[in-house]
Amino acid sequence: MGTILIASEGINGTIAGPRDGIDAVLNHIKTLPDCAGLEWKESTASTQPFHRMKVRLKREIVTMGQPEVDPTAAVGRYVRPEDWNALITDPDVAVIDTRNDYEVAIGTFDGAIDPGTKRFGDFPAWWEDNKDRFKDKKIAMFCTGGIRCEKSTNFLIGQGVDEVYHLQGGILKYLEEVPQEQSQWNGECFVFDGRVSVGHGLEEGPHSLCHGCRRPLAPEDLKRSGYEPGVSCHQCMHETSDADKARFRERQKQIGLARSRGDDHLG
Repeated sequence: MGTILIASEGINGTIAGPRDGIDAVLNHIKTLPDCAGLEWKESTASTQPFHRMKVRLKREIVTMGQPEVDPTAAVGRYVRPEDWNALITDPDVAVIDTRNDYEVAIGTFDGAIDPGTKRFGDFPAWWEDNKDRFKDKKIAMFCTGGIRCEKSTNFLIGQGVDEVYHLQGGILKYLEEVPQEQSQWNGECFVFDGRVSVGHGLEEGPHSLCHGCRRPLAPEDLKRSGYEPGVSCHQCMHETSDADKARFRERQKQIGLARSRGDDHLG
């Protein structure tokens, strides 16, 4: 189960299943045109982190809304996880987290700049407003798995930035390969599946997901005012209407009934 996205830019996704099933999918993808050199990362989950299998045709793998951006033409210079610490501790380097604000909130690299974007498509406007801060600086960028940086680094190259770098394989590869005692990473990494977050060694993190707003919640957040399982949390309690909350409560009720019958609920 999982999600696979297909666009003219390439193919990206996350799937989960038994070893034989994963191998069958990967082997099939590698037979597709230009996919023989497919790169992938592997980790484990204690339970199936997806409810269904989705394959979607998309205009963009990750939506940036910049037609001139072409990650197949040019991208920043790849930096291997073992070389990342040396780069981001260089005082001549500005480190930018290209992820959304709710992802950054639960973990990021030491000294990284958080653009505070709600969605990836907000990044170009943020850069336009802040580019003067980075004159004469090398730019190092990172994201969850390295995909967003394929586009954000191409964007900066198009904006005339001379030296642009990005973390090869993203945060996930860094957490997999760099020992915790040498790490410049603080917190957990948000992932878009049922695990919600992972830490060093790609071990499952402590976070759960608010099903009202899809933001991650730390264990202590479950005790805060506004939290109602499946309905709302302190971050979204004032963002949804009473009608929304009633609908979410009905969904949560159906999930509970399905569990009591021993069934899976796709909600």
